[in-house]
Amino acid sequence: MAIASIPAVAKVPPNRMKVLLIGSGGREHALAWKLAESPHVSALYAWPGNPGVAQLADCIDGADVMNFAGIEKFAKQNQIALVVVGPEDPLAGGLVDRLTAAGIRAFGPTKEAAQLEADKWFAKELMRHQSVPTAEARSFTDADAAEDYIKRHGGAVVIKAVGLAKGKGVTVAYRTSDALEAIARIMRQREFGDAGARVIIEEKLTGPECSILAFVSDRAIYVMESAQDHKPVEDGDVGPMTGGMGAYSPTPMVTDATLSTIERDILVPIVDGLVRDGVSYKGILYAGLMLTMNGPKVLEFNCRFGDPETQPLMMRLQSDLLETMLAVVEGKLDQAKLKWDPRAALSVVATSKGYPGSYDKGVPITGIDDADAIDDVKVFHGGTRMIDGKLLTDGGRVLSVTALGDTIAQAQKRAYEAMKKIRFEGMHFRRDIGYQALRPA
Repeated sequence: MAIASIPAVAKVPPNRMKVLLIGSGGREHALAWKLAESPHVSALYAWPGNPGVAQLADCIDGADVMNFAGIEKFAKQNQIALVVVGPEDPLAGGLVDRLTAAGIRAFGPTKEAAQLEADKWFAKELMRHQSVPTAEARSFTDADAAEDYIKRHGGAVVIKAVGLAKGKGVTVAYRTSDALEAIARIMRQREFGDAGARVIIEEKLTGPECSILAFVSDRAIYVMESAQDHKPVEDGDVGPMTGGMGAYSPTPMVTDATLSTIERDILVPIVDGLVRDGVSYKGILYAGLMLTMNGPKVLEFNCRFGDPETQPLMMRLQSDLLETMLAVVEGKLDQAKLKWDPRAALSVVATSKGYPGSYDKGVPITGIDDADAIDDVKVFHGGTRMIDGKLLTDGGRVLSVTALGDTIAQAQKRAYEAMKKIRFEGMHFRRDIGYQALRPA
């Protein structure tokens, strides 16, 4: 249910606590769904949440995730025991720093630690210092210099806006003309605003991608189950890059040996490098990786749960999420033990027509209840809103239809059966999520 004003303070029973979740996307719906299962949660609030989250929590209507003063005031007045920060913008803006200074516990890295995502060149420099395998790269703040480099380089390159761009600031350019067009969009036209003031131009790596998420509390690391997302908008991994069109977990491309290599050669050196520089990292460390012929290499780091990887991961997580988050915040992660459903989970994202470009909002949505009624299926809201009792689209990535199955193939079949129940004008979704795990070797 939604609340327009700050509710009266209620006393919290012993060993139970009030939790405030920041964000409004599919990731936040999945986190709310898992947090609501915890017997330690006496009340769950969302700032601002969405219609799906509102079935689990009290949502603060119209709340802005960058309104740090409002978040602090709400947390104090409502005796919030833990604030869980979902999106990258408030993390990069220093929300955790402000809440911590006010004596409010918050899950997520500080502004300094969040540079791993907010500043891709900072991440590249840290990887270089720590000998972490990644693509060779150059950094440019001058568009003319970037264009000259591209003309001299030739061949395929990857161009990235250094700042935060909602997962859409990356262009894979196979031709020089495409690379020059990307520089014009990012640096000259400022398609992503100040995020494009600097770009990284790096070699294009080849191989399957995977997502490895870990809970981190300073030097302590707890690696979650593997996942793989699908960023291009169309089947077969073609078309513009998006925030994510779907994901599944686990991925057979990541063996136990590969996961050990990733932890030893990537996660541990990065965490050690931050500690060496006096940076305390407490929260989620997300490594987007390419499994090359020469071993895993880093494509990017994120400082929060991935979207849409969170949806299948939360479907599989059988442990108490709140307990694990508290262990991170309190420096007790080394005592945590997580249990996972051995089954696979797969999530398919339904987007608005035109995404990741311009798209209409306010389009009626039907069929979610029918999809949710299927066994082992959960529909997570991303870009939706409720007006006069009608559910409408309100974003590019509208819904994440997520299913469990004994195999990836079964989870995929179940997710697409559920997707058939949902309707809204212009609805688009990829029909091949999980294909890399299912194609013949």
